Amino acid sequence: MPATIPPLPHGGSPTLLVLLGPTAVGKTALSLALAERLGAPIVSADSRQMFRGMEIGTAAPTREELARAPHHFVGTLAPDRYYSAARYEQDALRLLSALFRTHPVVILTGGSMLYLDAVCRGIDNIPTVDDEVRTLLRRRLEEEGLDALLAELRLLDPQYYARCDLRNTRRVVHALEVCYTGGRPYSAYCTGQPAARPWRTVKVGLQRSRDDLFARINSRAERMVAGGLIDEARRLSPYRHCNALNTVGYKEAYRYLDGEWTLREALDKIARNTRVYAKKQMTWFRRDADVQWLDAESATAEDVASLLNEGLGIRN
Repeated sequence: MPATIPPLPHGGSPTLLVLLGPTAVGKTALSLALAERLGAPIVSADSRQMFRGMEIGTAAPTREELARAPHHFVGTLAPDRYYSAARYEQDALRLLSALFRTHPVVILTGGSMLYLDAVCRGIDNIPTVDDEVRTLLRRRLEEEGLDALLAELRLLDPQYYARCDLRNTRRVVHALEVCYTGGRPYSAYCTGQPAARPWRTVKVGLQRSRDDLFARINSRAERMVAGGLIDEARRLSPYRHCNALNTVGYKEAYRYLDGEWTLREALDKIARNTRVYAKKQMTWFRRDADVQWLDAESATAEDVASLLNEGLGIRN
C-alpha cells in the first residue's frame, strides 16, 4: 500500500524525495523499495547511467530492477550525445511537472552532485555553448594540452581559476567555452542563488563507515570486470573519446585494452579511483545542512516514509 502523505501546510505542494549518497552506498535497493512503498516513479540523477550501452560500467539498474518501478533518464542517450547539468535541469523540470500531476511524491536519486543541485537549487543562467566553440576547444586541448588552456583561463577568468579544480579537464574546458560564447568570465554567470521550486524537497542521505563503503566499492569493481566490463568497453571503443566514456571504469579498461596495464592493474585502478570519487561525493554532500542522514546498513523504506510524514524536509 502506498504511504499516506499528509496535506502539506504550505498549500499542498507535492514532494520531491531526494535520495543521495556516494557510489555503491546502496541507493538503488532503497530507491526501489521506496518506489514500491510510496507508489512513486524514480528519476535518475546519474550523469552516466543516461547513456545507452554503458550498463555494466555505470552499475545501471538491471532489467529486473527497471521492471519494479517506472524509471526516467536511464539509458536514454546515445554515447556520443553531448549533455550537461544545465540541459538536465531543463529536461528534469519538464518531466517533474508532468509526474507531479499524478504522483504526490517523486523520487530523485543518484550521486551526480551537479545534477542533483540542478534540480534542487537550479543552474545559473549560463549561455548554451555552440558546437563550433566546443569543437575548437576540444581540438586545442588535443593539440596544445591542458596547461595552455589553464593559462588562458587564468587570463580570462582569474576568479574562477582561483577556485577551480585545475586537474578537472572537463570543467576547465567548459569554463572557457562559456567565456568564448558569452563574452564574459564564466564566474560572472555563477550567482549561486537558489531557484524557487513549486514543491517541497526532502533530502535523505545514505552513509556507511569508510571501511564498509570501500569494501563494497572494491567488491563491485570485481563484479563489473567479471560481469563483462572489458567487453562492454570494447564495444564502445568508437565512442571512447566522447565525454560519456570519460569516466571511471572505462578509462581504466581502455588502458588495459591498449596493452598499457594488466587486467589486475586496471581492476585495482578502477577500485582506487572509485574510492577517490566517493570521498569527493561525501565532501560535497556534507556541505548541505538540509540532508538527513541514515545508516545505509539499517535504513528501510518505512524509515524514509516516516521522514516524509513528519514533514522534516525543506522547501526551496
